[in-house]
Amino acid sequence: MKSVYSSIIIPSLLLFSLTGCKSRKPMDKIYQSDFYSISANKVNQGKFEATALSETSLTSNYESPVNLEISPALAFKFSLNGKDNEMAPGKNHLINIISSNGVFETPVIRFGHPSADGSTVGKGVFLKPDTKLTIRLDMRDVLADFRDKGFYTTYDGTKIYKADFKGVFVAGSIIPLTWDFDNLWNHKELELHDTDGDGIFTLSLEMNKPQAKKTTASSWTLSKDITAFPQYKSDVPMMDALYNLSLEEMQNAVEPDSTFRTGKEWAGVWTRDISYSIILSMATLQPKVAEYSLLRKVKNDRIIQDTGSGGSWPVSSDRMIWAVAAWEVYKTTGDKEWLAKAYQVIKNSVEDDLKNIYDPKTGLVKGESSFLDWREQTYPKWMEPADIYASENLGTNAVHYQTNRVLSQMAVLMKDDHAAAKYSEIAEQIKAGINNHLWMEGKGYYGQYLYGRQFQLLSPRSEALGEALTVLFGIADPERQKSVIANTPVTNFGIPCIYPQIPNIPPYHNDAVWPFVQSYWSLAVAKTGNADALMRSMSAIYRPAALFLTNKENFVSSTGDFAGTVINSSNMLWSLSGNISIIYKVLFGMDIHENSLVFKPFVPEILKGKRTLNNFKYRNAVLDITLSGFGNIIKSITLDGEVLPAATVPSNLTGTHQIVIALANNQVQKGKIGLVKNKFSVAAPLIKLGGEMISWNKVEGAVAYRIIRNGKETDKINGLDYVAPNSGEYQVVAEDAEGVPSFASEPVLIYAPEKIKLIDLALVAEKSELPYKGFSGRGFIEISKTKNRKVTIEVNVPERGTYALDFRYSNGNGPTNTDNKCAIRTFSVDDVFAGTFVFPQRGKDEWSDWGYSNTNIVELTSGSHQFTLSFEDWNENMNGEINQAMLDELRVIRIN
Repeated sequence: MKSVYSSIIIPSLLLFSLTGCKSRKPMDKIYQSDFYSISANKVNQGKFEATALSETSLTSNYESPVNLEISPALAFKFSLNGKDNEMAPGKNHLINIISSNGVFETPVIRFGHPSADGSTVGKGVFLKPDTKLTIRLDMRDVLADFRDKGFYTTYDGTKIYKADFKGVFVAGSIIPLTWDFDNLWNHKELELHDTDGDGIFTLSLEMNKPQAKKTTASSWTLSKDITAFPQYKSDVPMMDALYNLSLEEMQNAVEPDSTFRTGKEWAGVWTRDISYSIILSMATLQPKVAEYSLLRKVKNDRIIQDTGSGGSWPVSSDRMIWAVAAWEVYKTTGDKEWLAKAYQVIKNSVEDDLKNIYDPKTGLVKGESSFLDWREQTYPKWMEPADIYASENLGTNAVHYQTNRVLSQMAVLMKDDHAAAKYSEIAEQIKAGINNHLWMEGKGYYGQYLYGRQFQLLSPRSEALGEALTVLFGIADPERQKSVIANTPVTNFGIPCIYPQIPNIPPYHNDAVWPFVQSYWSLAVAKTGNADALMRSMSAIYRPAALFLTNKENFVSSTGDFAGTVINSSNMLWSLSGNISIIYKVLFGMDIHENSLVFKPFVPEILKGKRTLNNFKYRNAVLDITLSGFGNIIKSITLDGEVLPAATVPSNLTGTHQIVIALANNQVQKGKIGLVKNKFSVAAPLIKLGGEMISWNKVEGAVAYRIIRNGKETDKINGLDYVAPNSGEYQVVAEDAEGVPSFASEPVLIYAPEKIKLIDLALVAEKSELPYKGFSGRGFIEISKTKNRKVTIEVNVPERGTYALDFRYSNGNGPTNTDNKCAIRTFSVDDVFAGTFVFPQRGKDEWSDWGYSNTNIVELTSGSHQFTLSFEDWNENMNGEINQAMLDELRVIRIN
């Protein structure tokens, strides 16, 4: 991690200045807002209170308000094959579950037709406990289409073929229903059935079951021996107790095989979870477990991308955070054998990435948002996994920048000068790409990602983790670092993953705060010396941990409640790692380099006093550290009574030593905070194309519509249609009264027929005899590791120009959200590398579900050209065996 430099002032929201006090009174406030307060031994939020009885004991009376008064108003919709495909986003069935006898049956609801209950819910009317709900669905229209046409066409034009139909599910707003469409297939209890064959599908559910009550433990007392780890004590019992709770949860997170468990509800080792946790504090506390866990995520001497959209890598490409974690382990241990092993794994992985995800036009890498790997939680609904692959995201690019820096530093130690220079240059290219393409001068922070198809535009949403990493990794210069911290939107309970929120999407990454992201934000804030922002950020970590008595995975941004997010877990590895990191990396300011440990403490004045950290292990030394005072300037620092030059502990120190640090009690200029109300943007327009006329339905809350052509705004109107004056790729962005934009709509193409050439691939290679439907020409071809490993297509180009190329394909090897069977191919024009095509999964066994790959833009001269699609060694996916897709046609469009 980068050094944690900091400056300090007294936060404006703090109630008490402790100047002149020798010790802290138990009730002294250290943070106060309109929503909650923290004192030395209590956290208060309305009627809820958590108390630190001692450094090893906590109590809390917190109970989620979600379950105290559950509204009977149910919003729900149905799902074919577990996808969100019944009605357009924002359109739901609505019904009030009001019953005197605890039994409620819906009227028969016709699939695809919104149904609304006309009744009203009176004040004080809530859902009765143990209500039996029976849902009745009329599927006869769908079944008739299956019988008569062989397929059913959904609201957005997608054809679901009879052979691909696996079942109908229900999603909704009240437990046990969920809005998690991508995982509905795994919820067999939410599948409706037609038991008598009349076309009416039914499902009975128990609503508001007592066991679903949302509470956590009411008390915590330390029950494990944590004396092997650093012992922390201060004048703030609440912080001491939460540190000890986190150490105990850390021990819970170590499996019998000495690898990290991701969370109480998340078994196993997950690449990004363990990596972000190791960087925060696990490299320091459990370096061997960190090594074992990292090695578990290596296959064929390459880092495993174990999750992500459309079949994992390269649609998701943030596996490289592994490299930063591996480097953190080396800096902590100095283990040369580990260095050599990690160096080769990282180098192999980067070399594969260079051929599959690097964009020479922008200098950026492609792939899904780092950790934000749930499509509709952070991307527009229309974006398929192929579109996500083509996006260029802030956090993921920050990860790849730091990976190449780490690889360059490793190469120096491995005496590989050529590699050191190469990867340093790549890092600088990514850094320049981030600053040139993602920085938003008017907002003072970076945009979320570039997205689109033939042309890309910048999503102006903030992305908390990416913003923090640009500061920590030094991607932003010092002036921009301060701007990012001062301007990135922060809400009342913490920094949300993205801002503004996406409408009609339940909280998880959307409308949510993740404590581990808050921890990275805290480290970034500390680096810029913004004390106001730091106290707010630290408090956003301590509040939920104290009230919930566990380090939760996430909580709802708008309410601060752990209930209400689609999925949540206690004892979450990266959350507890972040809690611990505040002590080590902020208050004590420990920054571990490859050959030293440097102290740069940051103690806000409100936290001034004496604190100790004993039994801290650094390589072959054990350090007992005492820190007093406040500020960010060291007045004095000694090692065993002798002045410690540059506050730097050398890596060859051995034995037990005492370090004493006194801060200068310095005041620093006041810092700004980007505090905002939690806000949702308006929905993206659903547009239709008729000739050169683009039209859309009115978007609720929108007052204007921006017309985007080829990635640039060309017009702004108030109406609901637009005649395109020129050919190109068009999108529409809705805008609310405050000027906040929606996501851009799905692109539509307006080109003269002579500009588009469609090539039937069944005429180019051997036609497949597989029984799949929905292809557009004479048939389709299969590409796999054994069939059509190399496909050559002769194309006659009538005139010189810029061309957009993509393939219509299907991949039924897995769902859109998990698994690892994304098909990947290298694309060459006249034997010259021209890019990569990816064919992500589109649905388990849904081989008649066709869509388009990513787009490659090429410059072509007039005449004949040879296009080649080939499977190369670097196209090996994470599965290693199945790398397969069906290709229908190649589309070649003259765009300029």
